[in-house]
Amino acid sequence: MKKPDPAGNLEDTELASINTIRALSMDAIENAASGHPGAPLGMAPAAYVLWRHFMAHNPKNSAWPDRDRFVLSAGHASMMLYAVLHLCGYDVSIDDLKKFRQYGSRTPGHPEAGHTPGVEITTGPLGQGIASAVGFAMAESHMAAVFNRPGHEVVDHYTYVMCGDGDLMEGISQEAASLAGHLGLSKLICIYDDNQISIEGSTDITFTEDVSRRFSACGWQVLEVADGNDTEDIRRAVQEARADNNRPSMVVMRTHIAYGSPNKQGSADAHGAPLGEEEVRLTKQFLGCPADSLFCVPDSAIAHMRQCIENGQEAESDWNQRFADYQKAFPELAAEFQRRMAHEPAQGWDADIPVFAPEDGPMATRKASGAVLNAIAGKMPELLGGSADLAPSNKTLINGERDFGKQSYDGRNIRFGVREHAMGAIVNGMWLHGGVRPFGGTFLVFSDYMRPAVRLAALMNVPAVYVFTHDSLAVGEDGPTHQPVEHLAALRAIPRLFVVRPADANETAEAWKMAISAADHPTALILSRQGLPVFDRNRLAPAEGLQNGAYVISDAQGSPDILILASGSEVALAVEAQQILTEKGKQARVVSMPCMERFEQMPADYKNQILPPDVPVRLAVEAGISQGWHKYTGTRGAVISVDDFGASGKGGRVMAEYGFTAGNVVEKALELLD
Repeated sequence: MKKPDPAGNLEDTELASINTIRALSMDAIENAASGHPGAPLGMAPAAYVLWRHFMAHNPKNSAWPDRDRFVLSAGHASMMLYAVLHLCGYDVSIDDLKKFRQYGSRTPGHPEAGHTPGVEITTGPLGQGIASAVGFAMAESHMAAVFNRPGHEVVDHYTYVMCGDGDLMEGISQEAASLAGHLGLSKLICIYDDNQISIEGSTDITFTEDVSRRFSACGWQVLEVADGNDTEDIRRAVQEARADNNRPSMVVMRTHIAYGSPNKQGSADAHGAPLGEEEVRLTKQFLGCPADSLFCVPDSAIAHMRQCIENGQEAESDWNQRFADYQKAFPELAAEFQRRMAHEPAQGWDADIPVFAPEDGPMATRKASGAVLNAIAGKMPELLGGSADLAPSNKTLINGERDFGKQSYDGRNIRFGVREHAMGAIVNGMWLHGGVRPFGGTFLVFSDYMRPAVRLAALMNVPAVYVFTHDSLAVGEDGPTHQPVEHLAALRAIPRLFVVRPADANETAEAWKMAISAADHPTALILSRQGLPVFDRNRLAPAEGLQNGAYVISDAQGSPDILILASGSEVALAVEAQQILTEKGKQARVVSMPCMERFEQMPADYKNQILPPDVPVRLAVEAGISQGWHKYTGTRGAVISVDDFGASGKGGRVMAEYGFTAGNVVEKALELLD
């Protein structure tokens, strides 16, 4: 693949470009009276070297498939990225830079995917970027293994990531680095801004480890750049990184935060606050920039950096020609590649999803999920993923497929190891790269470990799929450390995340259909460890009602006296209680509510049909905390819930002790009806 030529000598236009990045960053931050000037001043030379001399990118088409990906894990340095994008010729104007951090602008305080041309991923929470970059590199290696053929390499690009001290202090970075080294992701190159300053002062108050030895121990090539202003040395290090075909590379680059600022260079004060008008003027004087001009861009810098347009268009044109040759040689593969990169679902992807019968039960919804996953995987080759060392328990293995690894990047079973947080971020990066539909699994109680990555998936509208099993007190003997109680409510609190807790095997099939059909939000599948009855759908309502978020699974024989709402395993209790109540002369409607988020999207008429306003007596039943249910039960209702931690014992015994029996549901219903 033709790449921009990294050869070249230091020239005035280079220095002008670097210092223009610095000056624009200072001006925008000063204008916003908010931001982080220190990192852009120190990192500008490395950003220049990457974007001008190494990265394959086209400012006029920021989405062409074989571009290099850039991740700014130190997202607080966003103004540096925006300045680079402007200089390179992306659709980021000086007016956009002037609106940095302002409401509605295209230059938010931290980079946001889909918001600013050229920004690949939303970063800011430290460590997320470097972990997601591992996901980008994994997706690249998988797509290359699946689609490349001798003489026809249509997937051949790098993932570059810039990180700082804070990123490497976060535990997620170690999880991700360990996995990346194990997998030998040689197309992953990280530049570490080793400025040795954090918000509280010098990093040596908390961070004295040997980062080089740490990454070397994880299987990375480690390269040193002693002076972050030495562009020739940066270029040398990146060239060496690209030459290693067996390991990811870490370039440890010693920089000075707020470089050029006479009073704040090397100071924690420069990390997260504007330098001040006078300090900006003095810094510009040191850098040789017009001291009293704002948002000044020299013609020489523009001419030099805008060569990225020509280089990028040439690189993309070259790829387009090679892809045209690929289409002629391998038309079916080419069509599949285009479909997958467009995130278009495979035709008939749901054709083989099983329909479960009552005689198949009792069946844990995690087991049903495994069967459905494999049925979909057979029709959807882009589906790949795994669990955080829990595949046998989560039922997330794709049968007959190899593990993703150094010798088999085409494998579809990813062994994430006990790395829930990194798993979540990696899944985000894989989807954002394109061409794959990733999923990750663990126990529901461990969703806390990956929550920040789940939140970012929702923020970015990434339709990731999370398989969370062992969903309640019914986990049993492992005790309260492994019995989730607050986790459903915690996940439901994340905007845009759909939390789906199916009641039986057929609802589980519908839950997977909902998850795969999602285009703009992630989905958490909440699945049971214990066997649940498979409902007789000839007697009860079809499971397709799950697609509406809530539906009447079993109605009263006449006008209902009470509505019983439940999710997951508690729906069976509600149906059983309904029969007992009927024998006692009380009419109950049972509503299965597997997905509150989807139900809230439904028209008011539908919601009133399912939950009639003239039936105020309502009882919700769920083996988690009551938070979130009161909006549906109202002033005349109640919730059978777990508002404390569980206990160790047989799952059935623990559930009974906490009131999750049909008898207790009946008793509470009768109390409400009195």
